[in-house]
Amino acid sequence: MLRIFAVIVVSVLMVPGAVGAVQHTRSQQWKLSWSDEFNGPDGAPPDPAKWEIVTGGNGFGNKELEQYTAKNVHQEHGNLVITARHESFTGADGIQREYTSARLQTKGRFEQKYGRFEARIKIPQGQGMWPAFWLLGNDKTTAGWPGCGEIDIMENVGYEPGKVHGSLHGPRYSGDSPLTGAYSLPAGSKFSDGYHVFAVEWDASAIHFYVDDHLYETQTPDSIPSSKRWVFDHPFFILLNVAVGGQWPKDPDANTQFPQQMLVDYVRVYTHP
Repeated sequence: MLRIFAVIVVSVLMVPGAVGAVQHTRSQQWKLSWSDEFNGPDGAPPDPAKWEIVTGGNGFGNKELEQYTAKNVHQEHGNLVITARHESFTGADGIQREYTSARLQTKGRFEQKYGRFEARIKIPQGQGMWPAFWLLGNDKTTAGWPGCGEIDIMENVGYEPGKVHGSLHGPRYSGDSPLTGAYSLPAGSKFSDGYHVFAVEWDASAIHFYVDDHLYETQTPDSIPSSKRWVFDHPFFILLNVAVGGQWPKDPDANTQFPQQMLVDYVRVYTHP
């Protein structure tokens, strides 16, 4: 999500049940290292010991339209709820924007190098919606972006209701040329119709991308030319957000219904025992 703009380059496309699709079976045991089950009281904000609520509305390098606020996120019925609204809102910068939403991160609270990162999510729908579950390198302040590295575990753009993307951004393979793949549901199905588990399994040799435990993409240091640098070798922190508009999803249109919500049942992170 932190990029010049996301892209529609697809390196891998898997459909459940299709020839070549891989059903992931866990041959390795995992040890839970961090989680949030979002079981706080209805209406409560996310746990501040685990999450920072990001505010602002500067477009985030993608010409996004939303203002991120604290009022657009809460816990309800065992879910984290991020709500995107069509409403006028003037931020601290004095600029009025026509959409609000929310963005969370574990920066300064939790970060991890390698392991399994997963979340069970029901995404919003509609033209201009851009939900994401992703990771950024903890050296972003010093290395900048994309030098810090970015792992997009799940991104969806509303005009592709049955498809999600998994991508890596690093130095000289970012913006419109990341390492990327996509996973599609059977024709006519939408990710917004129900919950799905989005995950990566990451170690020194590879990053594997999964939807509902179907492996659909693998990236390794050999995925990039030797002249480019693999930067997925240090701790990363977690982000969740719903952007509205931007260079990739384009603006909402007259058919986009608001409010829209992303429901997150849990986020879990594992290490090898």
